[in-house]
Amino acid sequence: MDNDSLRKIEELFKRHIGVLSEDFQHKLDLVVEGQQMLAEKLELTKTELKDEIRKVDQRLTMVEARLEQKMDAVAADLSAHRADTEAHHEVYRVKEG
Repeated sequence: MDNDSLRKIEELFKRHIGVLSEDFQHKLDLVVEGQQMLAEKLELTKTELKDEIRKVDQRLTMVEARLEQKMDAVAADLSAHRADTEAHHEVYRVKEG
């Protein structure tokens, strides 16, 4: 092989490497873009989830307050019933067995 042939082979090789490099860079750019989109979507989902958790927490707090009120009312009714039963001990006697 003479120098001219070697130079042509070298130029073809450099061109081929350049094309491969550009193709690889393009694919790498696509991967980076995809990762950025996923990161943005994940951040949005995280924000939405935090908002939904906050709403559920508020609802749970409201339910807890209502349940406490109802339990207090039942306790008051039970206390009144016991007091009435004890006041009429002879009339309301619980028989066991």
